[in-house]
Formats: sequence, structure tokens, C-alpha cells
Amino acid sequence: MRQSWKTFFIGYTLLSVFHLVYFVERSSAEHSDPLTTLTVNSTLAQYSPKKHISGAFKIQSSEALYPLLTRLTIDFQRLQPKVNIDVKKGTAKAVAEFLQPPLSKTGKIMMVDDRVASFQLLATTHQLSDTELKEFVAQHGYEPTVLPVAVDAIALYVHKDNPLPGLTLSQIDALFSSTRKRGAKVALSHWGQLGLADEWSDRPIRLYGRERQSEASAFVKEFGLAGGEFRSEVHEEHGAASVAVDVSRDLIGIGYSALGLHASNVRAVPIAEKDGMSFVLPTRETVADQTYPLQHTLYLYFDKAPAASLPDAVHEFLTFLMSREGEDALLRAGLFPLHPSQIENRAIAFDVPAGRTMSVNP
Repeated sequence: MRQSWKTFFIGYTLLSVFHLVYFVERSSAEHSDPLTTLTVNSTLAQYSPKKHISGAFKIQSSEALYPLLTRLTIDFQRLQPKVNIDVKKGTAKAVAEFLQPPLSKTGKIMMVDDRVASFQLLATTHQLSDTELKEFVAQHGYEPTVLPVAVDAIALYVHKDNPLPGLTLSQIDALFSSTRKRGAKVALSHWGQLGLADEWSDRPIRLYGRERQSEASAFVKEFGLAGGEFRSEVHEEHGAASVAVDVSRDLIGIGYSALGLHASNVRAVPIAEKDGMSFVLPTRETVADQTYPLQHTLYLYFDKAPAASLPDAVHEFLTFLMSREGEDALLRAGLFPLHPSQIENRAIAFDVPAGRTMSVNP
């Protein structure tokens, strides 16, 4: 009887852990109540091609954009099955490769079909720096074309029983950074330093986050720590869901990871940009209207001379991306849509019709 109870307890524990991991790994649009109210923008045009096209191109994708681009590719190829899209997770050398001189300067000879198939898009979590843009111009004679795609966000998670009302960016820096470039005089190591009283005042703070090579850590370092260095005490995890699992088991823990992770024992912490400003809970609305501080835009870059046309397959894919179907894929991938003004400006810049059916390549 005792052995049966022990077996049941172990099985129940494993099932509970699986339940948490399963739910935090799913798209936030599918399971997180605060994030389910935003739907596809009905004013976006539907994608309805008049004919099938053929072609091939490559996308070097950042970690944050990889799920979206993979989903977009699958959905797009259902409508355009003759287009081959090679989506790969970009390496640290992806930007450097994108800045390389064009074929006309390298002396390499390629067949026309191979040249079209070698067309490459670069998906990044940030805009290219001034130095990188200058290097591209020096090699090509013009700036790369950039397309804002979506918005991603980072959240700070605590145990559901933690009474912390919110954090400022300066406090996040004092928690996770050893350099404290936002001006804090001392590191925050106990919950009482954040205003928690009674039994919480002397409790230590345990830190969790993503591995240093992840884009989540790079984003927190740039925007949360003002370019500073992480404290060595941060427990690093390889997966986004693992951070939520850690915090769910640790009453005194706090961790950063992708927005949208959801479990019964964790909650996201509201964030304020500065002292005296209102705390903003991370939701789809606050990300979309850009009031939530820890967010960033994701971009696609490509090499297109001012007077040149994009390959048909690339143009068709970008048209699909900016359609109603493209935004639906974006939401299902757990990302957030651009601000309406950005969507409108993007449509104007790329001559994409809005509010009606897209009938391209007649």
C-alpha cells in the first residue's frame, strides 16, 4: 500500500511538472488570460494571389523570430507551394555575412537562377547600428531595406505568493547587474530592500534568467541593465519555460524570460520606466500601444538597390507577411503586432493595399 502511494505521488508530481512545462511552452495567445484579448486587425487586407509563382530564397533568423518565420513559411507555402524558403537560425556571424560585398564586387559568377535563390533576408531583434549601416553602404553604395515585422517583449516573473507590486528599470538593474549603470548605489539582495515587510523583509532574493547567449539576455542587458554586466549569482536556463518552472518552485525567486509564460504558481510583475511613473502590467494591449517598457521591435533586412525590384517570391512572401493571414500567424507564434501607425507606414512604404483583398501578380 505504501509503495502504491509512493508511486502515485511521484506520478502526480511528474504530471504536475509536465502540465506546467506544456502550458508555458505553448503560444501565449493560446493559454494566458491577460494576453488573449487582442485579435487580428480586421482592417488588414486578405491575401488572395491570382496565380502561383515559383522561386527560392533564404532567411537567417534570430531566435525570437524563428517560430514566426517557420509558421509563416508553412502557411505561405500552402498558398504558394512552388516557393522554396530556407529558414535557418542565424549565428553570431549572420550580420557580418549580410554586410559582405555583393557578387559584382567578389568576382564570383553565378547562373541567374542560382543568383535569385541566393537572395537572403536577415531577421534581427534590433536595428543595425550606425557602424553596420556605414559598412553596408561602403560595400553596396546604398542602405539596406528594413521592414518592421512584429514586437517581442520580456517579462519578470515571481511566485504567485510574492506581494511585490512592481519594479522600475533601475531596480531591475540593481537586481540583476553587477555594474548598476542605472545609478543604484547598492545591489538589491533582500526583498525588504524593495519595500516588502513582515516575514518578507529579511528573505533573500534568488535570481533566474536565460543563458547569456540568448536573445532574452541580450535584450535585458541592453534595455534593462543599460549595457551593464549580469551578476554571477543569476541561475541561467537554456529554455524560456525553465525559468517559469524555477520560479514556480521558489518562493523567493524572480526571473526574466519571454512574455506569455503562464502557470498557476507564477505571475508577471508590472514594470515602470522610472521612479514615480505608474507600473504597467505586460499585456498584449500594453505591448501594442508601447506603454510596457521591456519590449522591442523585430526587423527583416534585405539587400535591394533603389532602382531594383525584389525577386517575385520574396515580394510575394512579404505581401503575405503584411496581410491579415500574416498577422494571424504572428499572434499564433506568441508575438505582438506593430503599432497601427507602424503598420500604416509600412504599407505605404511597400505599396501594400489595406482594407481589401490583396490580389497580387495578376
